[in-house]
Amino acid sequence: MLIQFILKSKASSGVVTIAPNATISQAAELLADHKIGTVVVSENGETADGILSERDIVRELARSGSSCMEGAVSDYMTRKLVTCTSQSNVEQVLKDMTEGRFRHMPVVEDDKLIGLVSLGDVVKAQLAEVAMEKNALEGMIMGH
Repeated sequence: MLIQFILKSKASSGVVTIAPNATISQAAELLADHKIGTVVVSENGETADGILSERDIVRELARSGSSCMEGAVSDYMTRKLVTCTSQSNVEQVLKDMTEGRFRHMPVVEDDKLIGLVSLGDVVKAQLAEVAMEKNALEGMIMGH
């Protein structure tokens, strides 16, 4: 299965982004408002310049206290992104996420951000595919 099928099945195709000069406090508010765990950092709203997760914020709070809340997103974001394309294989994306120990992957084509998939999205797609295969095999065994 390809990532494009996950993107098509998602309720919203838009990706929530935040500017690198926004504060961590603004990022936390954005995460809470949208009920999401990660925001893509983008200077222009079209490219993926970095990613910031609630885990990143919590780690920095533990390290430096609440003073980090006024720091810039660019100071705490992950800059070295692992991305995929709409034509990426779901199994490979799941493997990359598991090995890299992260839960969100930007989908990028021609340097443009076109989506974001979560570990939950990928697992849900895998489970749906397994269920379809199971039903097909049961149908063949039963002679339907």
